[in-house]
Amino acid sequence: MYVGTLSFDLLLGDVRSLKQKRSVVRPIVAELQRKHAVSVAEVGGQDLLRRARIGLAVVSGDAGHAGDVLDRCERLVAARPEVELLSVRRRFHGEDDA
Repeated sequence: MYVGTLSFDLLLGDVRSLKQKRSVVRPIVAELQRKHAVSVAEVGGQDLLRRARIGLAVVSGDAGHAGDVLDRCERLVAARPEVELLSVRRRFHGEDDA
C-alpha cells in the first residue's frame, strides 16, 4: 500500500470576504475529488481572506499510480487562474516505511 499526500499553500485573487473565499476554494476541492478520486479538504488558513491551504491524499496499491495522481492534482491546481500556487509539499509513504 502506498499513500501520497500534497499540501498546497495558495494565494487567492481579489477576495474581500469569507464568502468569496469559499466560492474560490470549494470548486477546486470539488474538482480534485471528482476528477481524481482523492480525499481533499481545506486544512488551514480558514481565518485568512487571501490565503488557503488545501491538503489531499491518495492511497494506491501501485507506487507509480499514486505518483501520477499526485502529479495530475498538482498540475490542476497550478493551472487555476484565480489562485497563485505559493508552495506544494509532497509526502510519499510506502510499504517499507516504519
